[in-house]
Amino acid sequence: MEVSSINQNLPMAPAASTPTETDRAAQNREIVQAVKAVNSAELYGPNQELTYQQDSASKRMVVRVVDSTTKQVLVQIPPEYVLALAADLGKT
Repeated sequence: MEVSSINQNLPMAPAASTPTETDRAAQNREIVQAVKAVNSAELYGPNQELTYQQDSASKRMVVRVVDSTTKQVLVQIPPEYVLALAADLGKT
């Protein structure tokens, strides 16, 4: 069996690009506009609103359906236990 050297003249595949801050800012603006549209259409009813914010502990974005009168969180995505799991995994 003959083994030859690797051809170093072949083009390299581009590295996976990470989102830039401007990309993230643009995505956040789009999400904020979508949340405002959902809330103005009262898709969750007159006393409930959709919120989108960064969780202070995990730094992950969280979507919540909140009762607008009591400010009680009715639904959260991702749920608190998932954020806690992610935080625990990040500690190891």
